[in-house]
Amino acid sequence: MAGRIQDRVAVVTGGCSGIGLATVRRFVAEGAKVVIGDIDDARGGTLVEELGGADVATYVHVDVTSQEQVDALFRTAADTYGSVDIAFNNAGISPPEDDSILDTDLDAWRRVQEVNLTSVYLCCKAALPYMLEQGRGSIINTASFVAVMGAATSQISYSASKGGVLSMTRELGVQFARQGVRVNALCPGPVNTPLLQELFAADAERAARRLVHVPMGRFGEPEEMAAAVLFLASDDSSFMTATTFLVDGGISGAYVTPL
Repeated sequence: MAGRIQDRVAVVTGGCSGIGLATVRRFVAEGAKVVIGDIDDARGGTLVEELGGADVATYVHVDVTSQEQVDALFRTAADTYGSVDIAFNNAGISPPEDDSILDTDLDAWRRVQEVNLTSVYLCCKAALPYMLEQGRGSIINTASFVAVMGAATSQISYSASKGGVLSMTRELGVQFARQGVRVNALCPGPVNTPLLQELFAADAERAARRLVHVPMGRFGEPEEMAAAVLFLASDDSSFMTATTFLVDGGISGAYVTPL
């Protein structure tokens, strides 16, 4: 039985862990060829073998803040598998030094902006020419629930970067809608990924402050986000573009969460 994205070619950045890894696995299960962009070379090589080898997956080392390396990533997808049908621009960081605006220095601010926002600009810029030539394509950019509401635990550059991703996504979705390219933003709530685990590992109180705001009473799982990305990548969402797609356990809809 054919999958929902059978024989389509997808590029996933940040594909060796967390939401990116879960999405890579789901895309392959649904019939896609996947090019995985990451900086974890050891994991990338073994992951390709786990997925079934070069017929279905290719790993590319990529610094997503480098235009040259991002261009090479998407060129690899086109050269290896013949097209670029899906771009999941997902790579991101949330370092502990990104905190309150009063405590976050300029270097930390700039590093987060480069990885979280500039990389999405570069990935969209690289993917769009392939998709426009084909007359079809789906771009999914990872934003966050903090792009639409204030965070309970401040990460000033992270929040600002995700707001930028959301705004850029809307503009691109509108601009290219009549040319067959859809651009949507995935806005996860707190998700049980290594990024979140690292952020809260040394601060249980900070984790509890975040969790208390989630009506479902738990963090999301990477596989739940991957299911949402698959929906946005597939024809099931064919009338959706420039959308803020919140998958957040209800956090953005809550005023007070009952305990």
